[in-house]
Amino acid sequence: MERDPRDPKGLIREAYRIDDITVAECRTIFLDWALGVPADADTQELVQKLLVQYADQPTDHPMTQTLVAALQDRPAPRRRGGRAARMDQSRT
Repeated sequence: MERDPRDPKGLIREAYRIDDITVAECRTIFLDWALGVPADADTQELVQKLLVQYADQPTDHPMTQTLVAALQDRPAPRRRGGRAARMDQSRT
């Protein structure tokens, strides 16, 4: 079998083959997949291609849901500096 350049370890493929896989398990598999993506690769593009590749899978499959969630825009993390940051630290 040929190695898929979008999924070289076959993690996503195997996730679709596991019966009764959970969303949490798919997120863990996705994280492992994402950590293996080369730094210069366009992760968003790879995820879109994986969704096309597995378009024949049910839309409610946990891995499909995980891949779709990976494409959602995330708000940029906000850095709290100055007094606000010090006040948060003093509460812990």
